[in-house]
Amino acid sequence: MTTILLHIHDDLGMESRLQAACDLARAASAHIQCVQVTPMLETIAAGAGDGLGYAPAIAAELHAIDETFRTRIEARFAQEDVAWDWRQMEGDSLPNLLAAAKLADVIVASLPAMGQGGGGDPLPIAADLALGGRTPVLAVPLAAEGWAVTGRALVAWDGSPAAAAALRAAVPLLRLAEAVEIVTIGADGATTFPATDAPAYLARHGIKAQLHVRPHGDRTVEAALRDMITALRADWVVMGAFGHSRWRELIFGGVTRSLLRTAPVPLLLAH
Repeated sequence: MTTILLHIHDDLGMESRLQAACDLARAASAHIQCVQVTPMLETIAAGAGDGLGYAPAIAAELHAIDETFRTRIEARFAQEDVAWDWRQMEGDSLPNLLAAAKLADVIVASLPAMGQGGGGDPLPIAADLALGGRTPVLAVPLAAEGWAVTGRALVAWDGSPAAAAALRAAVPLLRLAEAVEIVTIGADGATTFPATDAPAYLARHGIKAQLHVRPHGDRTVEAALRDMITALRADWVVMGAFGHSRWRELIFGGVTRSLLRTAPVPLLLAH
């Protein structure tokens, strides 16, 4: 774990993202790459050719706003004992962040806001970042005051390719955790896959983990998983992003979709 991509954007989740990235950088002796994307400049520039003479002025104003915010964030980094650099990009946030993340070990983004979509809400791109690239995503709640990466980690394990991808990606971080709890939720406490595969895999990496297999009874899987997060006092969760097709989860619900709305702790997502 050497390179952390931090999404820089002026929203209500910026402080929690920055603190989480700094906590990880200190714990793993990693480098933070700040990526700020000034939005829609190509669209604005194209408008200038349609008689919209004010388009260059709008572009200049957007740059000025981002430069002011950059100054604020650089002042924050001056208070943190971490290594960092800055990358400025232009266009849409999602493709630019994915392009910048090709050589990153993790992307730090925000969980979606649970309000009514105010102007200060973070961009709801955490799931799309996990689905669109091969870099795992740490999705941080807006209210988080940092990331206890060396605390207690919970691995949500259902044997799916997405869960396996998340587990593999999490190995460097799980080595830092004081405790690793693997949780499998089944209809009757049984599973159709070897639940012991996950702790055996981690053991080969020198990571001790405790396996918990629980029925969900008359609750949903996501409700049972949230209960286990509380019961095990987990500081963060490792989970696959959209083990089923995203369309199916949109129609029928799903663990990923539910926890993106309600997770009380940071989620490490991979697909």
